[in-house]
Amino acid sequence: MKEGNKFEYRQIHSSLKVILVSNSEKSKQYYREVLGCEVTEWWVIRDWFTGLDIKLLQSNSPEDVQPNRSARGYTQTAPDVYCYVENWTALDELYVELKEKGARMVIEPWINEAGPWKGFAILDPDNYCIAFGGTNSNN
Repeated sequence: MKEGNKFEYRQIHSSLKVILVSNSEKSKQYYREVLGCEVTEWWVIRDWFTGLDIKLLQSNSPEDVQPNRSARGYTQTAPDVYCYVENWTALDELYVELKEKGARMVIEPWINEAGPWKGFAILDPDNYCIAFGGTNSNN
């Protein structure tokens, strides 16, 4: 029900990113084994639908796979997917987990003191950049 400009319920519960991949089986294996996702025919998810949610679609040709390139404010590849993490402890644990599983790090952990914000990023088999970050809610 609408009350003025506010709604009494959440209209959007979650969303997912749709990406074209060059080899869906290779991508599914990566998301399952390296990122620890549940993998189905339709999506890869971690921490149910409030966590990392991506729909992988097999591209018609390799030229159709187009991860983000550089963007203003980024010294490296701009993220294709950004995942917020609850706090720096959880972020550090996730970093160690993904590194141990062989994730390709494109941005090592860094802290932006203006935030304060901490983050890191990895690349998937098609060079999509998945970034993880958050504030330190433990302090």
